[in-house]
Amino acid sequence: MTRWWRSLTDNQRVVAGAVAVVVGMGSLGWASVPLYDLFCRVTGYGGTTQVADGGAPEILDRTIKVRFDASRERGMPWEFKPVQREMEVRIGETHLAFYEATNPTDRPVAGTASYNVAPFAAGAHFVKIDCFCFEEQVLQPGESVTMPVTFYVDPEVVDDPETKWMPEITLSYTFHVMDMPDEYAAAYPTPGRADPETN
Repeated sequence: MTRWWRSLTDNQRVVAGAVAVVVGMGSLGWASVPLYDLFCRVTGYGGTTQVADGGAPEILDRTIKVRFDASRERGMPWEFKPVQREMEVRIGETHLAFYEATNPTDRPVAGTASYNVAPFAAGAHFVKIDCFCFEEQVLQPGESVTMPVTFYVDPEVVDDPETKWMPEITLSYTFHVMDMPDEYAAAYPTPGRADPETN
């Protein structure tokens, strides 16, 4: 490596250095998204919730209020709302909440939900066991569905200086339109798009 470097002219070294910087920055950029996502999931940063396979190890006598919020990105035609706007839950106890979605259009629409909790500090202590947001959803024309989320508030919330006196948590979902999955796309082609087999 040293002999190769010494054999380069000054201009070649500048070019080689620039290429190395570009490749290095590209690699960091590519890796930054999954690393940031992992960081958010581990720490709850930005209101990112946690995921678990089962319930909490203990249930406290203390309760906290959980509010449920629903919104849609621009262009998402579904109607989307929580079935219950809020509930008082025991910390550590597993609870089940529901959201409703309706596709009022005359075509199938696929969607996926992004989510977070507020205050953001609660993200490290709000734990989902199962959620409709873990999978993409496809609603047929006129179809309505009730979608569950199973969750608990981790007992460690009372030991965290940022959350120990927090009176409530708001769980928010935003539904986004997504491309139709392959198994649906063939049966329901995008309106206005020609079928290649007929051309």
